[in-house]
Parts: sequence; structure tokens; C-alpha cells
Amino acid sequence: MNRLKRKNAVPAAQGVPAAGINQVTWKERLASYRRDPLSLALRLVVCLAAAITAAVLLALIAYILIRGIPHLKPSLFELHYNSENVSMFPAMVMTLYMTVLCLLIATPLGVGCAIYLTEYAKRGNKVVEVIRLAAETLSGIPSIVYGLFGMLFFVTALGWKYSILAGACTLSIMVLPLIIRSTEEALKSVPDSYREASFGLGAGKLRTVMRVVLPPAMPGIVAGIILAVGRIVGETAALIYTAGTVAKITGNPMESARTLSVHMYALSSEGLHTNEAFATAVVLLVTVLLLNALSNWIAKRITKG
Repeated sequence: MNRLKRKNAVPAAQGVPAAGINQVTWKERLASYRRDPLSLALRLVVCLAAAITAAVLLALIAYILIRGIPHLKPSLFELHYNSENVSMFPAMVMTLYMTVLCLLIATPLGVGCAIYLTEYAKRGNKVVEVIRLAAETLSGIPSIVYGLFGMLFFVTALGWKYSILAGACTLSIMVLPLIIRSTEEALKSVPDSYREASFGLGAGKLRTVMRVVLPPAMPGIVAGIILAVGRIVGETAALIYTAGTVAKITGNPMESARTLSVHMYALSSEGLHTNEAFATAVVLLVTVLLLNALSNWIAKRITKG
């Protein structure tokens, strides 16, 4: 027993901390780079790419904040919009309305499609391949094409005219691939042993999916939904052709309205309220950042729960 204690105490006696055993010193790292110069070049390229990405993001945020914060004023948050105050408050309310309506349409379809592809469809099924090909194709289509489709189908063919419902349906088609893919990956991350144990206890397929598979997959599903919210909030081209640009607060989904992104586009395109457009960009930027932070917080809370 004493020999074992002395043997385990050797690293401490030699003065080598337990956390530093696997650490690599700069001398060892330089020596490895001399032996393999390509690894040094790859490390520099990776560090340069990370630095450029961070610099572009910080420069974009700083530019918007510097141009927009000085022009934030109480008149921009008045209840009603007119040509003098160019209030963004109606657009803020309708952005929330549009987001909720779009999620009510897209979330059940996306999650249900992912559950079918992962839990019910047989592997190698041709239908599954067609659905996945369709989802991947939808994710690569430009938003302006979605807007033209929404205008031709929802606005013209169905006779909905420029309305919140037409814009929400168009955005639902846009975010479907994102929700499907994130939900599918979250369901695949659940170990098969969970399903086998549930089947072994006599549970059916539906009960296994709802009670055993979905709870541990919820963080990934929620993260995908919140990312879809970020795309909904920032979308402009698809809404101009479907929801219109009327600046008012309405609860009727068959009426036209504008979101924050459309409001910013309208102000900047007129050329008369460029400063107010930058102020709107600040609010939109803060909204997107808060949504990303909210997604991380919700995912962590669900994981801990």
C-alpha cells in the first residue's frame, strides 16, 4: 500500500502539476513547426480567417451603431406612423405578429416532417430521398424567388392580396428547410438505446417518440426554431411582394402591414429618411442579437431541466 502511495505521488514530488502534463510549451510547438512547416502555414491561415470573420462582424456592428444610435428619438416609437415621425413602432408590433403567425405554420410542418424522416420512414426509401432533396433545394433558393412565388400563388391565385397571411405562408416555406434539418439532426443525436428500452417495456411507436425521443432532442429543436425566427425578422424581399408596405397596426391577417426590415428598406429607398433607417437598423440588430442570446439560454435551460 505504501508503495502504491509513493508511486501515485511521483508527479507531485517532481513538481509537475496534474493539469500541465498534457500542455505543450512554445519551444515544443516551434520544434514541431520546424519539422512540419505546413502545419504552421495552416495554423496561420485558420487564425487569419477567424480574425477576418470577427473583424467584419465587429466593423458591421460598429458602423450601424455609430450611424444609428445618435438618431434614435422618441418620435420613432410613437403609436401611429406618419410622414413626419416615420415611427417604427407599428413595424415592431407587426414583426412580432408576423413571426408568431409564421412559426404557428412552419413549426408543426417542419417538426412533423423531421419526425417522419427520422422515426417512421424506412432507410433507403425513395420518398425520403425526394423529401430531403426538396428541403435542400428550398434552402438554396434566393428570397426574391420566394417573394415572386408568394405573389403569384398566395396574392394572385388564391386572392389573398397583399396581406400578413400571404407573407407568413411565404416565410414559412422559406424556414421549413432550416427547421427540418435542425430537428432531424437533434432526433438523430438521441441514442438508439432509448428507443430500444422503450420498445422493450411495451411502449408503442408514438409514445416512444413523444415521451422518450423528443424530450432529449428539444434543445436542438428549439435552437433551430429560434434561428428560423432570426431569418423571419430579417427578411425583406419576400415580404415586399406578399405582405406589402402599409405602416399600421392591425390584427386582421388579411390586411397589409410592414415589418422592421421592410420599414428600414422603405425609408432608405425614399432617400428622405436615411438617418431614421439607420436607427431602425440598430433596433433590428439588437433584436436579432437578443434572439440569438435567447436561443442559447432556452437550449441550456431545457438541457439542465
